[in-house]
Formats: sequence, structure tokens, C-alpha cells
Amino acid sequence: MIAKLKQLLQLDCHTLSPAEQTHQLNLATASLLIEVINADHEISQDEVTHLLKVLQTRFSLSAELAKTLFEQGQQAHQDSTSLFEFTAQINEHFSLAQKQALVLSMWELSFVDDKLCQHEDQIIRRVADLLHLKHSELIQLRNQASPNM
Repeated sequence: MIAKLKQLLQLDCHTLSPAEQTHQLNLATASLLIEVINADHEISQDEVTHLLKVLQTRFSLSAELAKTLFEQGQQAHQDSTSLFEFTAQINEHFSLAQKQALVLSMWELSFVDDKLCQHEDQIIRRVADLLHLKHSELIQLRNQASPNM
């Protein structure tokens, strides 16, 4: 299964069927979200629950399919060597609004445990940079997600 995941992540999205392409983009998105909850090396049940809700809502998935995507995203996250393999796919296929929604979801995940750790902040900033978002957009999205605002 790991080999198949690597193969799918390395395929050019143009050679995939629309359903496969959608799954790859969903997997890339899930992997980036998983990167946030793994950043502080303390994955809480609240973070997992929130992430599963985000996957269900964002991709109109059943709870079971969201859990499967989460598990596949965890494996892809573990097998990845950089964030670029996920952000490259997203840059190619997401609009600016979709990229902003992803980063907003990342910020929201980082605040689920009521604390923003330095590693979560760094991951989100790195992803936003790789997605070519402006610093002002990043700050605006953080302020929007912050429970203190």
C-alpha cells in the first residue's frame, strides 16, 4: 500500500482520471492538515475529531470515508520528504480562495487545543509561502481563526 501511495503521489495529475485527481488533491490537503496536528508531537483527540469534521465538510464525505482519507493522509505524511510534494499539486489545481480556505483550516486546527505552538506556526507559514500567499493574507487568516480575536 505504501508503494501504491508513493506512486500515486508522484503521478502527474494530468494522467489521472477526474476521480483519481480529486482523490489526490484531497489526500494532499489531508496530509497538510495532518502536518499541523503532528507538529507539536502531541495529537489530541480534539484535534483528530476537528480534522475529521473538516474533511467531512470540505469534501462532502461520510464519517467513514473521512476516516479512511485521514488514515491515508497519515501514511502519505509519514512517507513524504517535504511539503512541496503536496503544495505543488494544490498550487496547480486550487484557486486563491481554496488555498486561503486550506490555510484557514490549518490555523483553526492549530487553535483546537487553545495553544499555538511554535512548530505549528512554522508549518503553516511554510505552507502559506509554498502556496504563494501574501504575508498579510496569512495574518488575516490567523486572526480569523484565533479564538482570542
